[in-house]
Amino acid sequence: MTLVTLDELRDAQKRIAGVAVRTPLMPCPWAETGGATRSVSGKGGGGRREGHKTLHVKPESLQPTGSFKIRGAYNRLSVLTDEERARGVVAQSSGNHAQAIAYAAQRLGIRAVIVMPDTSPAVKVDNTRSFGAEVILVPMHERDTTPADLAAEHGYVWVPPYDDPWIIAGQGTVGLEIAEDATALDLDLRTVLVPVSGGGLISGTAAALKLTLPGVRVVGVEPELAGDAAESFRSGERKVWPFEATHRTIADGLRTNSLGVLPWEHVQAFVDDIITVSEDEIRSAVAVLARRGRLVAEPSGAVTLAAYLHHGDEFDGRSVAAVVSGGNVDPSLLAELLRM
Repeated sequence: MTLVTLDELRDAQKRIAGVAVRTPLMPCPWAETGGATRSVSGKGGGGRREGHKTLHVKPESLQPTGSFKIRGAYNRLSVLTDEERARGVVAQSSGNHAQAIAYAAQRLGIRAVIVMPDTSPAVKVDNTRSFGAEVILVPMHERDTTPADLAAEHGYVWVPPYDDPWIIAGQGTVGLEIAEDATALDLDLRTVLVPVSGGGLISGTAAALKLTLPGVRVVGVEPELAGDAAESFRSGERKVWPFEATHRTIADGLRTNSLGVLPWEHVQAFVDDIITVSEDEIRSAVAVLARRGRLVAEPSGAVTLAAYLHHGDEFDGRSVAAVVSGGNVDPSLLAELLRM
């Protein structure tokens, strides 16, 4: 397998300029800790200890489709040949890749067919359709096999959600921007927290950071109930969990049951650690981001804040950056979490 290069990451950055938002590193003084684990409720609270630590979040929830996925999707579709564009594309997703492919395809004049699990949040299905894509709902266990059948039958170009070098390079622009902003702000940035699902985001982000800020530690975060990547990292072997196991987590965007093959190579090369967070910690983090950070985050996007608030003693350096990967949360679920 070939790892993405710095030139490929920078080329992706040029392609997506003007389509993906260049999200800032936002300071979060309300989340400053003493560098040790503390209990933080959705309504604030929690004490401080010795050793000041600060947090900046990168709110990818502010992207046009509500998540970082637009970066990889547009980078991939923009390099299709004219013949491939004429054939149209097919993709599978629980929601965020779906919306990103639909949006990018609409901008580029390409037909898009999206295969989504029938358990996907309605807000993600509706948003995908609003960008002009055809949505096909299937049982979860058929999500990753149906696109191949459709591609064979109709000639569509299959655009996977993470196991693709163009996708990884596009997502890696998150890391380039973090490195650029950390340098401009003169941050003593030692740790960057990144959500983990199939591995496209952490692969590209870790590669970009290691190639531009070699001293930084990149730590993946995933739910305990979908901890296949953490288990893989510990064992040194890519693990596959049953869908019934990963489907238990509230973080629907992180229910993928294994890292992709190409992302696994990047994780082994560039990632320093992968940790897990509990369901209660994720729920609390969504509420904290809404109340204190004025940011709407879906549970999948809030796992990094959960890690920072509840496992802060595990991270090096005075400054930590956390990628909030998306904000496509069902309104009724958000209302429920804000009542906590």
